[in-house]
Amino acid sequence: MRWTRQPRPRSRPRLRLRAAGAVTAALLTAGTLAASGAQAAPGSAAGPHGPLTALVNPFIGSQDEGNTYPGATVPFGMVQFSPDTGHNTGYDYTQNQIRGFSLVHLSGVGCGLGGDLPVLPTTGDVSETDYAKYAATFSHDDEKASPGYYKVGLDSGITAELTATGRTGVQRYTFPATDKANVLLDAGQSLHKNLSTKVEILDDHTVRTAITGSGFCQDTKPYTVYTVTHFNRPFTTSGTWNGETVSAGSRTSSATSGLNGAYVRFDTRKNHSVEATTAVSYVDAKGAALNLRAEGGRSFDTVERAAQSTWEKRLESVRVQGGSGTQRNTFYSSLYRSFLAPNTGSDVDGRYTGWDQKIHRAKDFTYYQNFSLWDTYRTQTQLLSLLAPQQARDMAISVLQIDKDSGWLPKWGYGTVETNIMTGDPVTPFLTNAFQQGLLKGYEEQAYQALKKNADGVPPTDSAPVGREGNTEYLAHGYVPYIANHTHAKPGDSDYDYGGSATLEYALADGMLAQMAGDLGHRADAARYAKRAENYRSVFDPTTGFFRARDTDGAFTGPDDPAQSVGFHEGTSWQYQWLVPQDIPGMVSLIGGEKAANDRLDSFFAYDQLVQDPAGTASEVWVNGPYSYYNANKYNPSNEPDLIAPYTYLSTGQPWKTTDVVHAALTLFTDTPTGMTGNDDLGTMSAWDVLSSIGIFPVQPGTSTWGLSTPVFDRVDLTLDRHYYPEGRLSIKAPGTSDTDRYTQSVSADGSSYGKTYLTTAALRHTRDLTFTVGAQPSQWGTSADAAPPAVVGSAG
Repeated sequence: MRWTRQPRPRSRPRLRLRAAGAVTAALLTAGTLAASGAQAAPGSAAGPHGPLTALVNPFIGSQDEGNTYPGATVPFGMVQFSPDTGHNTGYDYTQNQIRGFSLVHLSGVGCGLGGDLPVLPTTGDVSETDYAKYAATFSHDDEKASPGYYKVGLDSGITAELTATGRTGVQRYTFPATDKANVLLDAGQSLHKNLSTKVEILDDHTVRTAITGSGFCQDTKPYTVYTVTHFNRPFTTSGTWNGETVSAGSRTSSATSGLNGAYVRFDTRKNHSVEATTAVSYVDAKGAALNLRAEGGRSFDTVERAAQSTWEKRLESVRVQGGSGTQRNTFYSSLYRSFLAPNTGSDVDGRYTGWDQKIHRAKDFTYYQNFSLWDTYRTQTQLLSLLAPQQARDMAISVLQIDKDSGWLPKWGYGTVETNIMTGDPVTPFLTNAFQQGLLKGYEEQAYQALKKNADGVPPTDSAPVGREGNTEYLAHGYVPYIANHTHAKPGDSDYDYGGSATLEYALADGMLAQMAGDLGHRADAARYAKRAENYRSVFDPTTGFFRARDTDGAFTGPDDPAQSVGFHEGTSWQYQWLVPQDIPGMVSLIGGEKAANDRLDSFFAYDQLVQDPAGTASEVWVNGPYSYYNANKYNPSNEPDLIAPYTYLSTGQPWKTTDVVHAALTLFTDTPTGMTGNDDLGTMSAWDVLSSIGIFPVQPGTSTWGLSTPVFDRVDLTLDRHYYPEGRLSIKAPGTSDTDRYTQSVSADGSSYGKTYLTTAALRHTRDLTFTVGAQPSQWGTSADAAPPAVVGSAG
């Protein structure tokens, strides 16, 4: 989650491409292509035997700051080809003008990022150069989207269609009959700040650009995106613009800032269709050309069918039965968004630009980029480990490569740079999860040494990452001090601004690293990290009974009221008090014992209201705005600090209340543009929906522990990678589950009674059938003293 900059209340050197025209001239086929087949409209549903892609609504979350995008992409693709309507992160369903179809987007970020090379078809003379002025009006009645495909009719009479491969965006424009059918390629305007841009018209089919920009909530180190666009037919004329000056016939234009672009023109009086493929590289112009050569050369319809097929295979890893139409639509839409990031960063030849801004080559793995770790380490990381372990392994290796290339592990990486957005130490549970899920074979010691360096030190001043910025004080005194409006030389957030929550996050990370150290035989380190994992106690104020930030002198600071607390990132003490997954028994002891903890949980979730009106409580009591992080004493299902909180009841002897809270929170996900609870944050909230819906959830992120709660579907069949899950599948059954019959009466694993409220990954690997028997009233299942997930470290003493 991350605040945006729009008003609202308070997640490289270029190489010369010789003979580029000749290289690309044969890449795409020419000719008029038939219209695309039927696509899923917003909210549509497939039949019981129809394609799963028809259940996906890409418009979910595109209104009310979900900040998703409806455009075309493939799983983990480098390109996300989507319309930009003027919202600072790209697309807003409430707006009715499209400024262009740009190549780079991230699902649910909170600040402007990407939006590179917005392309827009127009007719008539090219007179305006600002995309806010030449934007095209459209209606949602003329708009469709499904996985890998987007289509819209513009008021100009032009129909635009988009599809994608991993490293290219493919576009088809159907124009009215005119000799002035234009395609505008705007290099100078993006969703972030552009520092320099260059456009080159290489021949009568091909346009090349280089766009150097920076920014994500604030300035970062610059990075460059290289593109090459090849049209399937020659354009009749072309030109460029620089500032407000349009130069017909010009073939090149460069700018250090401001408006800069190119236009190409076609005669569509006989042939109305124009297709083009745009390839992207974060390495150089050669990389873009290689990506185009490898993935271009196919018709729009062929690419679209391939994209849809790729998505269908990915979604088929989970088959659900039962539930309502809305539940199925929102579930598969969430599953779709869970596979959107991280994104491919290496070109087809394996080259990528590292965080040292040098070119490297990935060998035997795909290099990924765009890691929103503060968000994803809680849900999406684990979901990918389960459903896409090969890709999850490459993602973890990519994070290790970032450490190798730049000298330090990342916090929030975009493209080739560190943004340092958000706080704490999210990379540790991200990598320890990969280790515990068996994804780091051959890299275990490399990962551990990188994590140890990160946990025990602070990055040097000449490196981009801030790492554990508050580590000096944390290691000396057991807490990160709160220093309001702390300034530091590096861009991004400061742990000192959020000393209370940073302390809790460091301690969480220490607990997960302690377990990894012990598993690898580093016993002294394991003991040291385990002791540090109890540092959450250092910010517990016994006079208030809540966590509070401490100042540089060690005094508790901020208001006594935990709903008005300062020093907590995007949350309050009420919300952060449950973020001790490494030692829930110890946290419960601090609060005053199990009864006191349950009373506080009941108050936090407004439980008495909840059981009477689950959906109403969720939408009216819990949620009071997409960015209402502060000054609240209730559960905030829209933001990351609270994602694990409903599962705390599994550890306090009342597991049925986890089901009550989770099922109420799931009602906030709907199959409408407003059906996202807060920013999606690169699949974080979507993955929460998926995992909570199927009844297994990572209650201790960074470990192999999965908490259990009643699924919302009668049956869920997971197809799993046999390399990691020998059984190859897992069936989770809850026959008869419903809004009324939602309470677990018993659980069986492969026919044997199972009384614990959690499973480990090791158990999941050898389980084929997990069955929940449900009823209308709470039962004693999971209430025994040994049923709860065990503490990773610490004790209740």
